[in-house]
Amino acid sequence: MDQILSQLADRHSDAPPVPYLARLVAQVRPDDAGDFVQATSNLRALTYLLSRHARYRAGLRQALIDLLGSTRQVQLYTDTGTLSNETFSQALRRRIGERLLPPARSASHLSDQFGVIFCQREDYRWVAALSQEVWQELWQALAWDEERQMVANPTRLQLLEAVQVLTARITAIGLEPELVKTYPDIERFESPFLHLSAEAQRYVESARAAMVDETCPDEDDRQMLVLLEQCEDVIARLRKAAANRGVSVSLTYHVTRLRQHIQRLRTLLALLDPERSPARDATLFHLLAELVRAENRKYSLRDVFASNTELLARQVTEHAGRHGEHYIAENRSQWLAMGKAAMGAGVIVGFMALFKLLIATLHLPLIWEALAFGLNYSLGFMLVHVLHYTIATKQPAMTAARIAAAIHEAGGKADMAQLAELVVKVMRTQFVAILGNVLLAIPVAWAIAEAWLWLAGTPVIDEAKAAHLLHDLDPVGSLALFHAAIAGVYLFLSGLIAGYYDNKAIYRQIPQRLAAVPWLNRLLGEARTRRFAHYVEHNLGGLAGNFYFGMFLGVTGTIGFLLGLPLDIRHITFSSAYLSYAAVTYDYALPLSTVLWSVAGVALIGMTNLLVSFSLALWVALRSRKLRGSDALPLLPAVLKRFLRGPKAFFIPPRERVEEVEEAAPPA
Repeated sequence: MDQILSQLADRHSDAPPVPYLARLVAQVRPDDAGDFVQATSNLRALTYLLSRHARYRAGLRQALIDLLGSTRQVQLYTDTGTLSNETFSQALRRRIGERLLPPARSASHLSDQFGVIFCQREDYRWVAALSQEVWQELWQALAWDEERQMVANPTRLQLLEAVQVLTARITAIGLEPELVKTYPDIERFESPFLHLSAEAQRYVESARAAMVDETCPDEDDRQMLVLLEQCEDVIARLRKAAANRGVSVSLTYHVTRLRQHIQRLRTLLALLDPERSPARDATLFHLLAELVRAENRKYSLRDVFASNTELLARQVTEHAGRHGEHYIAENRSQWLAMGKAAMGAGVIVGFMALFKLLIATLHLPLIWEALAFGLNYSLGFMLVHVLHYTIATKQPAMTAARIAAAIHEAGGKADMAQLAELVVKVMRTQFVAILGNVLLAIPVAWAIAEAWLWLAGTPVIDEAKAAHLLHDLDPVGSLALFHAAIAGVYLFLSGLIAGYYDNKAIYRQIPQRLAAVPWLNRLLGEARTRRFAHYVEHNLGGLAGNFYFGMFLGVTGTIGFLLGLPLDIRHITFSSAYLSYAAVTYDYALPLSTVLWSVAGVALIGMTNLLVSFSLALWVALRSRKLRGSDALPLLPAVLKRFLRGPKAFFIPPRERVEEVEEAAPPA
């Protein structure tokens, strides 16, 4: 480090400063980006050398002055770390293209040279970890009061220009038609976005005048800060309105851009405040950490998804959570009703399993067979939904969102006893739903198989197919659990799809548009059309989720065959039905060990279905609310404690207590 500082001090004025600064940062950079202790030690070593050697600090100051004086700074302040004026899909395509072929760097733009100095992918980790005190010690060691050369004015002018650019963008984004559509009050009252532009122009002109004439009063940013607060209030109201009106990726993109630009404008105004010196205020160092992170992760696709799908993910999981409330039995009567609904679904699944086996005997071309399998599943699941029956494995994706909502409502520090009670209700509702599905799917499939054998004289499937079905239930000798995990992923995805379409129905005003279709009103009549639109409003997500779930199940085996991969699905309700069909084919002459092993396989398949779908749904629901998985970990001991205190409640709800209130006898 001493050698590089010496080279900086001896640097000729014509030599570009960036290579020297990059080597100096390389000396400060720790061996491991996560070693914050070494990073702090290295920066303090630099601070010590600068404080001891006037020649070193003069050389470093001059290098920074030359860098700022020879480059255009505005782009760094306005573009780095903020989303550009492009759609979500365009941002993805651009980042993919730049990952494959990085853009050329310009020597005249500070944003490009900044990337040369902080060139390692994880520099942002140690830069952000350095404390405010360490940075302020370095700033004081540079002793800027020794510098006679004026560097503040050119940088200040470019900061003011950046303020104008950011203000113009905030005004334009704030008046986007999509934002106005979601929150029409933006147009009804005096918009702070319009006033912000005029106030920024006044502020910049006042600041420039003060730089030329010291007798002019200092610029005052208080009115701009008030307008920014009003803009943020509009954003908060817009997000609240989106909960009722729905959201889109495009709307989320605009909201995210708006928040980023407002925050950056606040930062620049703080830097322009003459009363806030970096020696006492950490704004400059926070901005540095933000810029380094943006530079290091400018090709990250994950960041684009994370920042631009936040509102949509929240809205999708909100819809799933509201559906999840219907899958939680609060008392015994609701628990029994859930069991009856599950039993109805079990009857339908018995017939769906028959159709699946019959389609397989047709030996259709692969694509047509996959389509037939998918439609069999999809139409069957949609029929279950229309009849208000319940497929047990559909519940976890919904109830997980409800649990995440309960954790979020308590600020991430929920009352574990109450949450454990919610989990108890979820688990016993899940138990009765599975029981209802399986206990009806097995006898219905058995009755169908026996009726088929009596009428046709042959079983539904031959012994080779029956042996194959029994092998598929083997939890050890086959890939049953892996295939059950694939089905669990599909269950999770179908829950997201249901939430997405529920949100889409609201955001695109599909029910209102359906109710206004002329030919539909002529065909059904106005009253029936309104009822149909009302049904679509409340059931589009459920129907879409069931349709896609069925198609996922139907085509997976064919895709696996075409790709030469062991891909297939196992679902607990269908697996239990297949066990009945196989038993009838063998005329019940199955070894007890085979029967027990198959029953164990069905149980493990069900557990895998539920565990995978619940885990994924809970993770997404927590992330959409900016919570971590660790926020749900305290639930485990609370649930275990609740189980030890009363295991029966996890399977059967307590009886409802009816309190009789005796009326007081009237006085004689």
